[in-house]
Formats: sequence, structure tokens, C-alpha cells
Amino acid sequence: MTTTTPETALLELGFTEIEALLFCELTRLGPSTGYRLAKAVGKAAANTYQALETLAQKGAVLVDEGESKTWRAAPATELIAQLSARFEQRSRSALTALAELKAPEAEARLYTLRTPDQVLARARGMIAAAKSVLLFDLFPGPFELLEPDLAQAAARGVRVLGQVYTPVNSTVPTISQPTAPAQLAAWPGLQVTVVADGIEHLSALLSRDGRKCRHGVWSDSPYLACLHHSGLAAEIGLGAHARGEPLAFDPSLFGSHPPGLDALTSPASGD
Repeated sequence: MTTTTPETALLELGFTEIEALLFCELTRLGPSTGYRLAKAVGKAAANTYQALETLAQKGAVLVDEGESKTWRAAPATELIAQLSARFEQRSRSALTALAELKAPEAEARLYTLRTPDQVLARARGMIAAAKSVLLFDLFPGPFELLEPDLAQAAARGVRVLGQVYTPVNSTVPTISQPTAPAQLAAWPGLQVTVVADGIEHLSALLSRDGRKCRHGVWSDSPYLACLHHSGLAAEIGLGAHARGEPLAFDPSLFGSHPPGLDALTSPASGD
């Protein structure tokens, strides 16, 4: 297991190597001159002073403009708060700018997902965009992460129903898979399956610790989405029958009639 050092953590937040070294050294030493810091981190004085000025602009260090210029590291909590606020502001600006771009029509292609973050982000995007019906098959860890998003979709009127593998206390309608213990033990990872509106589907297998994506695909093909919807609905129905539990609605493809079914069966789709 890789240990994250303070310096590495700052590199991941966009600091340069020398900036990360100086901030951490200042935190350890307390208020220091640029000359002392350059000696401590083994960097040229000119590079050290330039990096300190950049850190000051970022709000990472405070400067005492006395006879001997002295630098002091900002408290870590204040630094992270500043970085978070700037990131949120830049994210909002980027979203506004990107919203002006026109998305192309659905391509009906199959795309590879490579990281757990990408899998979860795509799943959340699908859930947020769903208008009619959402089916899912989620192992415990992924369900816990996506449950708030599924609950929000259900609250706005989307028909949501899924298969889970441990008892859950949620407003989201679920059916617990009867053979869950065996499946959890045998399946080589954490399953994530989401089908939205019969228009797009996602299937991914994360490693058991959730840190890697072993297999992952997403598609905006109504044909593939309808096939996955039909198969998942049948599996959910069998689980409900085995447990003698009622379903929140008929999840079958023609029973729930997602928008993707109309897209697939319209006369134009046969061209």
C-alpha cells in the first residue's frame, strides 16, 4: 500500500515540487527567511524566492515584510479551504463555458471505462439525466456511494428499482438477491450495472477494494440498453418472486416502456 506523504499530497493538488517542499519545510520549521529555506530544501536561492512568491499568491504562505523578509506557512485547514473555494469557482466557470458546446447525437457506440472514479461519475451522470425509469444491479460498496443519487432520481418521479446483495435501509426500491452470499463470495470484484431509460447502460467490475476498474463499458445504444434492461428486469423479477416480495412497478421492457424502446421500435430506426 502506497503511503501519501505531505509533499506528495500537495503535488496532487497542483503544487510544483519546490512549492511542496517549501510549504512542508515552513510548516515544520516555523517562520523562516528565504535563505534559510533554500539551504533546508537544497534549492538555489533564486528558485526558492520565486517559488515563495508564487506560494504567497496562492495564499499558501504569509510574508513579513520586515528588515529581513520572513515567510510563514498558512495553516493547512486554511490552505485547503482556499484551494477548495478556488476549485469550486473555476469549476462553475468551466461548466458555464462548456454548456455552450453542443453535444452530438447519440452514436450507439461502446466505450471503455478505465477507473473507478470514471465509472461512478458516468453512473451519476446517467442517474441525473434519467427521465423515466432506472434499473440497477449494485454490490454493497457501489450501492452505498450511489444511493443518494438514486434517491434523488426517485424523488423527482423517476421509476427506480434495483438488485442489491445485503439488506439496505433506503427509500430506493430494491430487491435483495436470494443467492447474494454465494455471489458476493464468488464474483471477482464489485459489480456496478445501471440502465437508464432504455437509452444508455453501464456495466463495470471494480476490484474488491474499489481502487481499480477491472472491466468497464458504457454505451448510448438503445438496442444494447433495451437488452440489458430486459435481462436485468427479469433477474429482479425472479428475485422478488423467490422472496415473495412485491415490485414497486413492472420493470419488464414492455411493462415499463422506457423511452429507448420507442427509439428502437420507431419506423425511422429501421432505415
